[in-house]
Amino acid sequence: MAVKPLDDRILVKQCQAEEITAGGIVLPDSAQEKPQRGTVVATGPGKLLDSGERADIALSTGDEIFYGKYAGTEIKINSEEYVILRESDVLAVLDN
Repeated sequence: MAVKPLDDRILVKQCQAEEITAGGIVLPDSAQEKPQRGTVVATGPGKLLDSGERADIALSTGDEIFYGKYAGTEIKINSEEYVILRESDVLAVLDN
């Protein structure tokens, strides 16, 4: 199934939640925090401006990003977790 985000939205594949703490304690599913990091899978065409033109999106497919803790909408596609969020919800891009 192909998902194409609209306007200034992006589709992000979430990283896996931490299952073991730095001290070696195994966390149950209920205690794991929702990941705030992921990889951009698809981007929309950009926000529609009042002039009728589209603003360019600063992100591209493959970028690793950090986003807000409660940002976006979680969806499941083929048993994999994704988040659809606006470009403005992205806090930072990781440089590799």
